[in-house]
Amino acid sequence: MGKKEKGAKEKGTASSEEEQKSSEEYQCTGNLEQDFTELCVRLGLIEIPRVVPRLRPPSTPSLDKTIHEDSEWSFHSDKDSLSPFPTKDRFSYFKPCIHIETDSEDSKAVREVFIRGWKIDEKMMGVFSKCLPAVTSLHGVHLWNVGLTDDTLTSFVTFLPRCTALKMIVLDGNPLPRQSYYKLLSEESLLSHVSLRNNNIDDEGAKLIGRALSTLKTGNRNLVSLNLSYNHISDQGATYISEGLRLNRSLLSLSLAHNRIGDQGAIKLAEVLGPFALTHEEIVERRRLLLEKEPIERQRSPSTSRKSESKGDRPVSHPSSTAIDKVDKTAKPSKSASKKKEKSQESAKKDEKAGTGGGGSQAAGASAPGGQGATAAKKEDSKAAKKPSSITEPKTSRSKTVKSANKDKRPPAQEPEQSAEQTETVHPLLEQADHHDGKVFLPGNRTLINLNLMRNFMTEVGLQAFLAAVHLQTQLGKPASSGTNQLGLLRLSLAKNSFPASSKAFLMLQDLMLNRDPLRKNVKPPEEEQTASG
Repeated sequence: MGKKEKGAKEKGTASSEEEQKSSEEYQCTGNLEQDFTELCVRLGLIEIPRVVPRLRPPSTPSLDKTIHEDSEWSFHSDKDSLSPFPTKDRFSYFKPCIHIETDSEDSKAVREVFIRGWKIDEKMMGVFSKCLPAVTSLHGVHLWNVGLTDDTLTSFVTFLPRCTALKMIVLDGNPLPRQSYYKLLSEESLLSHVSLRNNNIDDEGAKLIGRALSTLKTGNRNLVSLNLSYNHISDQGATYISEGLRLNRSLLSLSLAHNRIGDQGAIKLAEVLGPFALTHEEIVERRRLLLEKEPIERQRSPSTSRKSESKGDRPVSHPSSTAIDKVDKTAKPSKSASKKKEKSQESAKKDEKAGTGGGGSQAAGASAPGGQGATAAKKEDSKAAKKPSSITEPKTSRSKTVKSANKDKRPPAQEPEQSAEQTETVHPLLEQADHHDGKVFLPGNRTLINLNLMRNFMTEVGLQAFLAAVHLQTQLGKPASSGTNQLGLLRLSLAKNSFPASSKAFLMLQDLMLNRDPLRKNVKPPEEEQTASG
């Protein structure tokens, strides 16, 4: 019996190894349906979920008939068997399947994947780790109630960086014992939208998420929207998340609706929205960053000494050399002319001596050629003076062209460096700070524009804290010192808390937010519309 069991185990291990080898050898094509089916067959899965397009409701009533005729969702015409389920298989709705949503322009390009209500184990996650990265157009993955564990989530996070276009992850209804959702929000994560609703996240999970949003050394820079509604986050968890918002400058929307947050958590969240004092650790880190920034700014800023050095390093300009050549060349012909004059004078003297020894007629005859030589020398001098000027004229034109060419060849102003500096992200601790009462104050988080705290346990105390924070943001009103247009909260949802709807502070806050909300500014109330129509 023992030998038979050993043989069966060896056969099982050999078959599993062969299946792994066959699945590893398969090269994914990017067609999700084909790749998923082929990988499942190679792994020896018996029931393979189907890949089907996501059903949408009909757009117009006139198309209902054609849609129901073409799709599986046709109704029975028999009186005894009226049923809204498909005619082919009544229970096909409950079978595991993968719903896909394709691009409107390209029907083969899968944009989003929806998996709902069936368990994804390690083997199935291994299949997804091979076929999903091959889909280059994949933008979002929705896993609702699929029985994830901490291990399957870890393996899921490992292959997400290979999905280059993936920006949205929805993991609603997947409670994890160790609450390792923070792995989705790491510093290297490229995700923009993450939804973690109904996952039983408590204060410990909120602590891990707050640390993932930002710390003194690290922080997420790509996450735009985070949904933590329908969880078990209390005041302590809200405090942890507020600490993560202190130095986070990427998150635009945060939902903490349907939790257990009271006044203390609301006060901590409101403090982050306005100017807040830095802690001792944050001040030390700020000084360190400032010391690191000084030599970089010195290298980038154009100083006077650098300008003089750059001028000294430049080669001698061509116009100056041409001018020197011009002077030299004009001087040379004058020397030759003076030598000719000296020769002519010497010949004249000799002739005079000969004339005095030979008679007056000879002297007169000798004086005539001497005059002719002087006039010839003068003509030669004038020609010699004219020649260099004719030679130097085209060179002056060349010098002008050289000047224009040198102007063209000169390096342009350092505009790209300045634009790169402007687009460079500034660390939140390096924002313009105020110093008073022996403390250092930052302007606060003005990147967050949407905060949802509906259906919590907030009273008038927390309401007053948010009212003061919104007042401060409206008074500041200008873009933050970092250069980006950070406007502060534009939408704040606080309804269904532990204060009456007729509260004065709540009504004042609604009026303030109504003026700040861009979606409601241009909407007229029904009374004004009626008067305008009348």
